[in-house]
Amino acid sequence: MLRFQRLCCLVLLIFGGGPVVYAELTPQQRLAVKRVEDAVAQAGRSYQAGQYEQCGQQIREAIQRIGTAMEIADREVYEKLAPSFGRIIRASALLELEGVRVPPFKRPAMPTPKSQTPATETSGDDEPAEQPMTPDGDSGDGVSFASDVAPILVQQCGRCHINDAKGRFSLASFAELMRGPPEGVVVFAGDTVGSRLIETIETGDMPRGGTMPPDQFQVLKDWIKQGAKFDGPSPQAPLTSYARGGTEDAPARPSPQLQTQRATGEETVSFALDVAPLLVANCNGCHIDAMQVRGGLRMDTFAQLLRGGDSDAIIQPGNGDESLLVQKLRGQAGDIMPAGGRPPLADEEIQLISTWIDEGAKLDGNSEDQPLRTMAGLAWARSATHEELAERRKELAADNWKLGATPAARKNTVTAESDHFFVVGNTSPQTLDIVLESAQQALDKVRTILPARSDAPLFKGRVTLFVLPRRYDYSEFAKMVERRSIPSAWQEHWRYDGIDAYAAVVVTTQDTEAELEARLLAPLTSLAIVMQGQAVPRWFAEGIGRAAAAKLGDGDNPQVEAWRERLPEAVAAMDKPDAFLKGRLTPEDADLVAFGIGTQMLGRTSRRQFDQLMRALLGDASFEEAFERAFRGAPQGYVDAWLQYQGNAGSRRRR
Repeated sequence: MLRFQRLCCLVLLIFGGGPVVYAELTPQQRLAVKRVEDAVAQAGRSYQAGQYEQCGQQIREAIQRIGTAMEIADREVYEKLAPSFGRIIRASALLELEGVRVPPFKRPAMPTPKSQTPATETSGDDEPAEQPMTPDGDSGDGVSFASDVAPILVQQCGRCHINDAKGRFSLASFAELMRGPPEGVVVFAGDTVGSRLIETIETGDMPRGGTMPPDQFQVLKDWIKQGAKFDGPSPQAPLTSYARGGTEDAPARPSPQLQTQRATGEETVSFALDVAPLLVANCNGCHIDAMQVRGGLRMDTFAQLLRGGDSDAIIQPGNGDESLLVQKLRGQAGDIMPAGGRPPLADEEIQLISTWIDEGAKLDGNSEDQPLRTMAGLAWARSATHEELAERRKELAADNWKLGATPAARKNTVTAESDHFFVVGNTSPQTLDIVLESAQQALDKVRTILPARSDAPLFKGRVTLFVLPRRYDYSEFAKMVERRSIPSAWQEHWRYDGIDAYAAVVVTTQDTEAELEARLLAPLTSLAIVMQGQAVPRWFAEGIGRAAAAKLGDGDNPQVEAWRERLPEAVAAMDKPDAFLKGRLTPEDADLVAFGIGTQMLGRTSRRQFDQLMRALLGDASFEEAFERAFRGAPQGYVDAWLQYQGNAGSRRRR
């Protein structure tokens, strides 16, 4: 109930509410203003109902009606429209976080004032009916994100979280700031105490190597207290654009954001199969997987590639020769790329990229937010044979072991292999044989719950198993290979990036074959799931993997019991229903919620729909299409129903 009340308050703050008292406007002006306000109000109701696409359409309609109203506007009309300007800007920011994009809205210029201004309208108590508002709908003394906050973040945090994404937290744009790192949201509008961004600065943990001046810190706190409002041109615009080339009153604005266009299948050049591999191979280290990106240009995803860098867009869809990307590769615009002494691309490779742009710079990968490395890997893996993929994974296993194993471990490396697995570790050959046998037994159980193509192995290309004898070795492996710290409770996990597919596991001399089989059930099921279909989300693969471990393993598995005990806490940590699918939970809580959902899917009431979903994935349907067919609705609806059931079950337990 409290969450619902907060949502209602947020919607009212953004979209407004209540009757409007008009000044002396003409009937035509009153009608124009009312049409704008009605469109914004309808958008508010749609947002509150979770109808984000419809809300986006109504915001677009409101923007069009503002254009019509401004044709007959004077100062009085402008002041009546001003609150709608601010609400549209803030609504656009919220919609961006829900995956709905609307055209960048730039507030109109104030019309020339009339020579005679009507007297201020008053309420029945002879008090002003409404205080004048600035064009963005906020009081004049409010903190501006574009003018005040963004320059501070660029100055104080740019090197670590804009040029790089240290701690997996990017401040490249307003949208990424509000999304936060994988551990959860760091800015809560109106709540400085609960905002992790403020806490880390207050404790001195950030910025690293220095302190933020008190006046700048106060600006950040005031901005959050006032609702963490957005007044820039687009939530996806680079933060560096606000601090570049502008004045204090009018910060520089970036070029309009290019919109992703989906490929039709008639193109001669594939982005995923042809262009993405060239970019990954030649731009790595400077613009992809870079510790510090050059020129503000990050190209880890297709969306970032379209966004451009300090020089704005580097792609002009339909015009490859005039695109900055092609000119840089040809050496026609300053220094030739790639830099750092790397050899230039061959003429035919550059022409391939230019042709792709000429054909509209369209995307044929799974998602504009999918890493290019993963997108290119998936495209290659789909076209590779089982043997080609197995050989490539064996090479990657050697690279990962060299990077992630300690020097002592590398000296004592042993390997083993079968039709389905390649095992590498620094333990005894006998232990590796036990792991291999346990993995095969676990795989036999996985087959009982997953359909498979009759003409293909369950694991195309085999899976690598990294066997580590100590928790320390396991933790260091993840830090070096995956560049992350893993939860302290983990003893095994899996990873899949389109080409590489492996599980890392801690194995001691005390572990029995049965215990290893039970522990391998979850990661091997997850890998089998994620390798079956097109862009299967991690939450689904992880959830089914853990549910399979509970269903197929021993009944007294302490790991499964720990998941069940902690599940209610993870559900309680969700402040809104979409926090799970939007990635706003900590990794531990997200995996526990996934376990609960996966358990229901493998249960008696949903098992038939789960089997139908998996068969659709084998038929090359996308995950979204397969889910819609099987469960007659989108994943969010299924999650909502599951959460409602959890709430009802919790109420029954308390009674």
